[in-house]
Amino acid sequence: MHHTIEVLNLRFTYPDGRIALHKIDFVIAPGEKAALVGPNGAGKSTLILHLNGILMGEGEVKVCGLSLAKENLGQARASVGLVFQDPDDQLFSMSVFDDVAFGPMYMGLSMDEVRLRVEKALEAVGMEGFEGRVSHHLSGGEKKRIAIATVLAMEPEILVLDEPTAGLDPRSRRRLINLLKELPMTMLVSTHDIPMVAELFPRMITIDEGRIVGDGPTKEYLQDQAFLVGHGLETAVPW
Repeated sequence: MHHTIEVLNLRFTYPDGRIALHKIDFVIAPGEKAALVGPNGAGKSTLILHLNGILMGEGEVKVCGLSLAKENLGQARASVGLVFQDPDDQLFSMSVFDDVAFGPMYMGLSMDEVRLRVEKALEAVGMEGFEGRVSHHLSGGEKKRIAIATVLAMEPEILVLDEPTAGLDPRSRRRLINLLKELPMTMLVSTHDIPMVAELFPRMITIDEGRIVGDGPTKEYLQDQAFLVGHGLETAVPW
């Protein structure tokens, strides 16, 4: 069985010469749920954008056994559902239905299949009945759930989310955590929300200054106060 995500010796330098990622190596197994944590500017978002070819550095990134080379990009992108930090980057249609239908229509599916996928995706995020609403008139938490639905409608093997709870009020945050808990797919989530990491993700990958400085069981790392403080992750941990 293919590892779902394989990153091997990945290096990325910004056009101004600043090195964003130094020799990043990790593997995410099928069905695994891992958190990517680290201080601001550590390289989390840069790394995530490599997982479906928006950015391409040196080294190798494989998704479901496919190398993220130009000739495989379409297939690889269909395997990875990427949810951006700001849902407004993902929602641009006149209605929720059109936003969620966009990906399946682009895949060339029949209108019946598109409708079915939209229905399933909205149901999965608890937003059924919102098809006719305008995405930009929704609350922040509702927008996040619709953004996740746009990705679920593509039926990816992997869900990659960038700061999913950022900017949410406590009730919306709890709804989103409960949703992520129920979704069955392989998941890699970049976040500052350490209590969410403690609750949802058995594995924690820590990145600091473009290097992986820790990768292992969440529980062990969250009990190591010196590690947390050293990498800008100081927090109250719920155990």
